[in-house]
Amino acid sequence: MLVSRSADHGATWQPPVTLIRTNSPHVLNDKNSLTADPTANKYVYAVWDQLSVFPPTKEGAQLLAQNDGVEIARQLAGLSSTCGTPPCAGGAPFSKFSFTGPSFFSRSTDNGVTWSTAAPIYQPGTNAQTIDNMVRVLPDGTLLNFFTAINVTPSPLSIGYIKSTDKGANWSGPTFTNDIHTVGGVVTSVVTPDSGQPIRDAAILYSVAVNPVSGAIYLAWQDDRFSSGTCTTPTGSIPVVGIVFSESDDGGATWSAPVMINKTPPNGTNPCRQQAYIPAIVPSGDGNTIVVTYYDFRNDTNTPVGFEGSDYFAVFCPTATACTNSANWGNERKLTDASFNILNAPVAGGHFLGDYMGLAASGPKTIYPLFGVATSANVTAEYTRKITLP
Repeated sequence: MLVSRSADHGATWQPPVTLIRTNSPHVLNDKNSLTADPTANKYVYAVWDQLSVFPPTKEGAQLLAQNDGVEIARQLAGLSSTCGTPPCAGGAPFSKFSFTGPSFFSRSTDNGVTWSTAAPIYQPGTNAQTIDNMVRVLPDGTLLNFFTAINVTPSPLSIGYIKSTDKGANWSGPTFTNDIHTVGGVVTSVVTPDSGQPIRDAAILYSVAVNPVSGAIYLAWQDDRFSSGTCTTPTGSIPVVGIVFSESDDGGATWSAPVMINKTPPNGTNPCRQQAYIPAIVPSGDGNTIVVTYYDFRNDTNTPVGFEGSDYFAVFCPTATACTNSANWGNERKLTDASFNILNAPVAGGHFLGDYMGLAASGPKTIYPLFGVATSANVTAEYTRKITLP
């Protein structure tokens, strides 16, 4: 795992610094994120999961050699559609090894010039792991490292965090905020709306952000608990996935009940066009608005046959209202100029636009999304556009 820094707003980059180097074929450092501390000048935090299989076996090394931590995590946890009846880890070749995936951490106190020795800060146990580790900083300087916990709680998938009040020197035990709802222990993944091909989505992931003014914490993720229809695929039927939101106003101690916030309209002809996927969330710089972005298939017509259209949308909630009420989310905007053919997206455990999309505030009233669009066969291009809030 390497870090490179720029001191001139990205015009040039300095030689990379190694956070951790692991030579074993039975270990994979994966799904990293980087956070600059807005409350402490020069402090930067790097987190990731380190997936290990043991004892060393050929089958374990072959699995990690895929170098695709999300799909590996789903297979190890028995959550992949390729598993059949879960868990994958209960049958060959997974019976030949066990696995774990702790959260690893390194910090810099000099703007990324040097870094502390990488070390685990949360151990989920055997045949359990974390993924999607992300540090968020509260206005009082408290650090919360969020993650998806797999096989840690009674739910196959839970969103949790650990807390540090001393800039990462020490960490609390885990607190679990919300479960990612699954049917029968199997994650509901999105499929293309007409031919039913799998999409590499954010089914075991989430997005998290902190209001810079109030300190409220916001979560958004894919979930099927509010499904109002069934999507029929060549291999069976699945619930229609939506985007849900939950909020904590007390530093993560308690959380609101999840509500569905995407505005994808019902489709009686083809419920698969109601699926919404890969959310991102951010508050505005003045703290007055929460923005969530996502993809859906509402504009798909399968015309011509083989063109399965998807678009990218943003939806908004003013924080002066109760964003825990789905009715207060609205003013939806389409961010793609025209629908794109999801079948053009490269295949990596499904048609792949990205495990998550970027969304950042710039000043009090401006938001910039960064999102993938399939532009031609096996090509995903990245786009942004400026969102100006009232």
